[in-house]
Amino acid sequence: MSLATPPNASNGAPDLVDFPVPPAAGSPDSALPGPPVPPAHRIYFYSPDEWEIFITEWATGVAVSYRQIKQLGGSGDRGVDVAAFKTDQGLEGAWDCFQAKHYDGSLTLSDAFPEMLKIFHGVVDAFYRLPDRYVFVAPRGCGPTLNRLLSKPTELRKKFLELLDARGAATRLYDEQALQSIRELAEALNFSMFQSLELNEMLDVHRKTPYYAARFGTALPARPPVGRAPEHPAPGEATYVKKLVDVYEEQDPTSCFDSSSVAAHAKYGPHLQRQREAFYSAEALRLYARDSVPDGTYELLQDDVYTGVIDTADANHDSGLDRLRAVLAQSGQLDLGAHALISVSKLQDRQGICHQLANADKLTWVAADE
Repeated sequence: MSLATPPNASNGAPDLVDFPVPPAAGSPDSALPGPPVPPAHRIYFYSPDEWEIFITEWATGVAVSYRQIKQLGGSGDRGVDVAAFKTDQGLEGAWDCFQAKHYDGSLTLSDAFPEMLKIFHGVVDAFYRLPDRYVFVAPRGCGPTLNRLLSKPTELRKKFLELLDARGAATRLYDEQALQSIRELAEALNFSMFQSLELNEMLDVHRKTPYYAARFGTALPARPPVGRAPEHPAPGEATYVKKLVDVYEEQDPTSCFDSSSVAAHAKYGPHLQRQREAFYSAEALRLYARDSVPDGTYELLQDDVYTGVIDTADANHDSGLDRLRAVLAQSGQLDLGAHALISVSKLQDRQGICHQLANADKLTWVAADE
């Protein structure tokens, strides 16, 4: 994905790039049921790379509207592990920096000082503009001294300048001109941009993202009730509703010629309404999946339903109604237990997925030669 890629059009979430996307729940590589240990304890055993991925997931759930979130850690990262961009300008626009530190103990000032030097040097070297926030993110948090300094920006700046002037080991990576430029920048800066995050705060936010259940092996959140289909088909229903009208017209060509006439039909009107209710139930499941499981999870379920019913749809049938009934019946017989969404789905959703597939022109009830 390029830097200018806009937010995901389906849900407004920022793109997560340059790191492995979490597997969609229900895929062969997914392992939703995890060991019965608290999420925080599992995080303690993460590798540094996995910790950075967790931070990118967490960042999708914060209140700030990020355009894009990138994992930049590694050799030559210029002190930026995870960058969250607020504009399409990336590092040249407004952004937040998350410095990932996965240590066995709490962060100390001696851990933080070299990283602060890096970010200042990146600015004076014109590699990026100063971030709005520079946040230390460590599973075991910051030690008392660093926590106190982060809570008192004036004292933190004073301590930083003292360490800078002492010319210790961390400063030996830079020449005198660079150190002087760093000092001038630091003197003029409000150090409130330097912050830290507690793991419990991160988990509270991560819990609201689509990644939480898949990452920690927890139950999916409760699914909201499904509302009734509107009285009249919406424009987005046109394709599958027309295919249903074809089914009813084949049975009763005199009385069934459009959706309105079918809706008024004593026999086929209720049948059409049931199909529309199923379609809207599946749409509700799709929207639920968008906010509750990783991207692609719902599409994997759709793909398996299609694979499970297409042979039935392609078989010879006496009528389009027989084909429709056979496909809907087959959808209820499919073994979809490997899919995480099955735990919050119902038979009506499977039938609705068949109508979504018809809406996408992947299924048709009345064959051309019938």
